[in-house]
Formats: sequence, structure tokens, C-alpha cells
Amino acid sequence: MPFSISRRRLLAGALATLPLTLALPGCTSKAEPLPFEGNDITGTRLGRDLDMIDTTGQRRTLADFKGKVLLVFFGYTQCPDVCPTAMAQAAQALQVLGDQARDVRVIMISVDPARDTPEILGSYVQAFDPAFIGLTGTPEQLDKTAKSFKAFYAKEAGPTPDRYAMNHSSAFYLMDREGEARALLGPALTPENMAHDIKLLL
Repeated sequence: MPFSISRRRLLAGALATLPLTLALPGCTSKAEPLPFEGNDITGTRLGRDLDMIDTTGQRRTLADFKGKVLLVFFGYTQCPDVCPTAMAQAAQALQVLGDQARDVRVIMISVDPARDTPEILGSYVQAFDPAFIGLTGTPEQLDKTAKSFKAFYAKEAGPTPDRYAMNHSSAFYLMDREGEARALLGPALTPENMAHDIKLLL
């Protein structure tokens, strides 16, 4: 089932207020303010509990990516439009970065682990860029990881039990080399905008 425009607008509105709702007392950071094109979410400590399985079957946590700038996206391989558009934008952003892209990792976390096996997910993300990383896992792992990012996802019934859609957040989480969430990059940003924000952390 297509991801409706009204649903996209609702999600975009929710994402626009995310930095305010996440700026809770005690969630401070020493990271310097930067002129992001996306929404600054520095100090929210999002994503600390990332714990999924990669396309080789290896368990992955945030610590495995220390030293790299991350673009983290929640999606699924049977997504009709939002996910392929996002992955294509990320691939174009890396092209804009040129040689600097070697210090960036693009990660897609599947919100549909029932259908997105490591093999299926690996083929999907690597079709956009061979260096892209896909993460899947058990429903429990997904629940824990998504809550850590405060990422939204929900199953929507289809015409048959196996033909369902997944509604989900549509922004990238930009994380610095220390694994700190720094900016939320919404779907309205261009690949050049994304590259700009990534460069701020390189």
C-alpha cells in the first residue's frame, strides 16, 4: 500500500518538533553547536541502544562504528517510495563528498524483520551503494533499537496477511564519530544539504 501524502505530512510535522520534545533536562552535551541544514538534535543521546544483526549475521552495536560518521535510516525493502528515494539521496550525498565518503557509513535498519532477512536486506541496500549497511534482527531487537532512536514504525494491514505495509519515520539520523546523535535530516533536504551536514562532522 503506498505511503500516503497525508501520512508523510503528519510524520514531517512530528519530526519538525522532535528536537524540542527530546531536549529533556539532564540531556546535555559538550558538543559544539554547528550550522546544520537539518534539525540539531545534539544532546538527545539518541541511538545509544542500537543492537541489531547485519547482513552477514553478525551482531552490531553503536560501538562497532566508532570513528565513522553515521547516517541511520529506518525503512524496509518492500517500501514503495520513501525508502528507495532516501537511499538514492544518501548515495548521491556520498558522491558529493568524494574521498571523504570513506569515513561515512550509511545504515538502513529494517522495520520489517519478518520479511527482511539478512540476504534480502543486503541485496537491497547494496544496490544503492556497495558500502551501505543493512541491519535487521528479532522484533525485540527492533523494538529496543527503535525506542532508543525514538523512531516511529507501525504495521498497516493489506489485502492479504503477507501483503502489508509499514508506516515509519522518514528522516536520517546523523551521528558523529563518537556515536552521538547530532542532526535529523528530513526528506526535504537535498543530497547537497546532506553532504554539507556530514562534512561538519568529518
